[in-house]
Amino acid sequence: MSTTTTTTMQSSRPPIRPRDFSAQQPQTIRLYPLSNYTFGTKETQPEEDPSVLARLKRLEEHYEQYGMRRTCEGVLVCHEHNHPHVLMLQIANAFFKLPGDYLQFDDEEVDGFKKRLNERLAPVGSQFSGEGVNEDWEIGDTLAQWWRPNFETFMYPFLPGHVTRPKECKKLYFIQLPKKKVLSVPKNMKLLAVPLFELYDNTARYGPQLSAIPHLLSRYNFEFVDENDNVVAATPGTPFSSEKPTTKVLAEGDADEGMADYSAEGTENNGANVQ
Repeated sequence: MSTTTTTTMQSSRPPIRPRDFSAQQPQTIRLYPLSNYTFGTKETQPEEDPSVLARLKRLEEHYEQYGMRRTCEGVLVCHEHNHPHVLMLQIANAFFKLPGDYLQFDDEEVDGFKKRLNERLAPVGSQFSGEGVNEDWEIGDTLAQWWRPNFETFMYPFLPGHVTRPKECKKLYFIQLPKKKVLSVPKNMKLLAVPLFELYDNTARYGPQLSAIPHLLSRYNFEFVDENDNVVAATPGTPFSSEKPTTKVLAEGDADEGMADYSAEGTENNGANVQ
């Protein structure tokens, strides 16, 4: 009988440790593994408008009655193989968006945003029980503001100097997921966990807003914990897992159910910038 011996290769030249390089750094963010979370589906949530033109028309009506529309979306982050992943929705097997939506005109910002997140991702009924079912959302830093100067598809990460009455402002907030949480996605959508390297510089697939997320998150240092709350890696200077992270479908229903007709112009996060 032969015996197999496993040998761990180590470099004969250990790394040079630089002096501390963490001044003026935001608080380190703890990321929990994707396996900590439970995912399910719930009733379909059809898009409010049948087309891009209808959505822009509704925006114009909102502006005339209430002024600039306020939209809130969340960047929900966990980790897989010690690499940050962002949770996002996919609609009609093509269009990607972050959880969230526009606020009602009389909503307070944070409470209104939590209400929108619950509409999209909170479980309903008694399908789930236990830890994480009623866990509140922890709304963190504002990561970005995108502006819509006119009643058109394009949004910008700055307000042009000649624009004094923007039609919409969209804010992206960092949301640190708790240790445990239960999420349910409408049956006409998919919930994906997309690694940062897949988003980076990938405007062709994800559009300018989503592909900018790795830049927005680069201000943070992360520590990655396992299912038992042990820190297994931290940035910077930690080894990368041998397994390559990939986009994972966490929950999905019937992708064609309740689908709006955005095929001609896409959505705002896929280049056409419509929401």
